[in-house]
Amino acid sequence: MTDAVRPLDQTADHQTADHRTADHRTVDHRTADLPEVTLAYRESGRPGGPPLVLLHALGERAADWDTVLPDLAPGHHVYALDLRGHGGSGRTAGYSLEAMRDDVLAFLDALGLARVDLAGHSMGGAVACLLAQAAPERIDRLVLEDVPALYPRPASALPEDPDPDAHFDWAMVRAVRAQLDDPDPAWRAGLARITARTLAVAGGPASHIPQERIAELARLIPDCRLVTVEAGHLVHGARPAEFVAAVAPFLAR
Repeated sequence: MTDAVRPLDQTADHQTADHRTADHRTVDHRTADLPEVTLAYRESGRPGGPPLVLLHALGERAADWDTVLPDLAPGHHVYALDLRGHGGSGRTAGYSLEAMRDDVLAFLDALGLARVDLAGHSMGGAVACLLAQAAPERIDRLVLEDVPALYPRPASALPEDPDPDAHFDWAMVRAVRAQLDDPDPAWRAGLARITARTLAVAGGPASHIPQERIAELARLIPDCRLVTVEAGHLVHGARPAEFVAAVAPFLAR
């Protein structure tokens, strides 16, 4: 633990809130000052348990995972992040999926987390894939929720009058959507470098994500199992019990 990591509530230090209680459902709100950005995150779960890092979708934030916590991984120590440009995390001059990947890696270093389980939904899953192929030794188990192998697609439309009070930076949305519309082919090729035991959770035909692309991702990752939960793209939000039933046994030690 470093001085760069601090609770949002400055009345409590990092070791107090859920480390001294038997209630593992307690959620602590914290920030980590990283070299490029300050990330807000929510910490919960069993002290000393294997670490699990959760990465949200584009335009969401850490609280999006609340519907499946703590049942998703009751034996884990969970860190749900607000990625840069989202929620309580910093806004920056530039945004990219690679920068988000590097932020997560810097977060692991700041907290002294040598090896973690990692779960990502949609954009967060793309970031998780980039991290798992760039630093495979850091990831034990990987969960990818409705994440496809990325191919070029028609340019995404943005609102003509975006909400200025949104809890995310619209500059981030423009930058990330441009990358998702025209992805680097090396990202897809790099899936073969992922060594983590992987579970891909597809949302079925109601999802706007082409399900054959999710099946392709599952084929390209060497140790990957594919399951489908008929929920559409927002699997853990629309069908939390079914999502937990698929993922919790995979994460269980």
